[in-house]
Amino acid sequence: MDVTYESLLYSAVVSDALDALGYRQQCARDGLNPVTVSQPLVGRCRTTLWGDLFHSDPEPYAKELQAVVSLMSGDVMIAAAHGSMRSGIWGELLTTAAMNRGCVGAVVDGAVRDVAKMRTYGFPVYAHGKCPLDSQHRQRVCDYDVPVEIKGVLVRPGDLVVAEEDGIVFVPQAVEQDVLEFALKKVKDEKRVRDAIREGMLATEAYERFCVL
Repeated sequence: MDVTYESLLYSAVVSDALDALGYRQQCARDGLNPVTVSQPLVGRCRTTLWGDLFHSDPEPYAKELQAVVSLMSGDVMIAAAHGSMRSGIWGELLTTAAMNRGCVGAVVDGAVRDVAKMRTYGFPVYAHGKCPLDSQHRQRVCDYDVPVEIKGVLVRPGDLVVAEEDGIVFVPQAVEQDVLEFALKKVKDEKRVRDAIREGMLATEAYERFCVL
């Protein structure tokens, strides 16, 4: 993805673009917040599907390690654990391994651990919560690189994710180019409106002239 896009995109304007194209349910709401650093995160979704365990796992960490090894530059790890707080499924060591593969962040619909250590790496992690418990024999990756659901949003591998403190938005690949073009145009239009209001134009007049709010 063009670096120009990354520097200009933020979740609200991307959400507006999706709304305009009829995709009105692409925001992951209800409890996914930045837990390490509050910097914007833009990248490609690489999905993992997690399940809770109530027995000993004969192959602990097997598929989660496979998923991490398969990461590529610009990817964002998406962990669909349905909000489970049974254990901290993402931590320092997985972050280190993911960063070595070029991964730029993680979105975890579950719990994470080693937050202070991940923060020192400047690695953006958005999560449902925190838990110090290890995932071994508690949770495991059932599958990866498959469609998953994150807070009511269907997320497919390769979809674009835009996350920052306002929230997390997922952009389906089928409409990505249209969304990016609309979002970048709106960024420019919003600047014109902002400049006009700062120069004394009334908000009502600015809206009538530019049709942007």
